[in-house]
Amino acid sequence: MVTAAGEIDLTNAEGLRDALLSALNAGALGIVVDMTATTFIDSAGVTALVRASRRAGATRATVRLAVTAPSVLRVLNLVGIDQLIEVHPSVTEALASLPAQLTVIDSSTHTPSGPDATET
Repeated sequence: MVTAAGEIDLTNAEGLRDALLSALNAGALGIVVDMTATTFIDSAGVTALVRASRRAGATRATVRLAVTAPSVLRVLNLVGIDQLIEVHPSVTEALASLPAQLTVIDSSTHTPSGPDATET
């Protein structure tokens, strides 16, 4: 699972992308992106999600999003991410939606909060 909290924008979207791609490169067959604490996402954040989804598709991995903020859901809906990646209202539901044979790697937490955001 990759956790993205706070604002995801141009200043920190690369960290989210790197966390997602690292999990996929480590062999994850299923990833849940916990965006339940995400308050904002811009086009750079959307691009990070799209790139991860494309990489997942190339390796037959599955990506799910857990999103609760109406403003974030609206952006994802407007750009069509919800047609590319399944979006769920909770981490529990997103995890439950993964195919049973998948192994979820808990790779990292991405907590964007500005230009000084770091991976933990």
